Amino acid sequence: MDSSAILAEIPRLRRYARALVGDRAAADDLVQDTLERAWTRQHQWREGSNLRAWLFGIMHNLRVDQLRRPRLATHSFDDNDYEMPTRPTQADALELRDLESALNHLADEQREVLLLVGLEEMSYADIAATLRIPVGTVMSRLSRGRERLRLIMDGQTPTARLKVVR
Repeated sequence: MDSSAILAEIPRLRRYARALVGDRAAADDLVQDTLERAWTRQHQWREGSNLRAWLFGIMHNLRVDQLRRPRLATHSFDDNDYEMPTRPTQADALELRDLESALNHLADEQREVLLLVGLEEMSYADIAATLRIPVGTVMSRLSRGRERLRLIMDGQTPTARLKVVR
């Protein structure tokens, strides 16, 4: 494994971590933990396999571990932590907030797949390898996530479509 190949993936890791976690400092910590684990376990990486999918898989597993672990609520007092890059018009900033809020209302499984497809432009096969799920499950989560996101963005309340079975 080439360290320059890992360095080339850092911007993508940071972007995905920021979208996944929402907090810049926590996202940077997640990326650092991902890189540390990848470096210490580089012997587990198979030559010729997709390094990007392997790194995203490590990040996914670390995030799952973080969510399972109980934690104390902390708040940063540094004003720079709360700055979000905004586009020039106020309407765009509001749309971004609405999108972020809508993404936070999705199930974690759907949000992960949506972010990997939309933000990271990963293929279904790479996502399946990263999350260790079948490709069909990726497509199903993506379809349901897009539909639910569309309903939330339109101001509708998504309802579960359940059939009565007798």
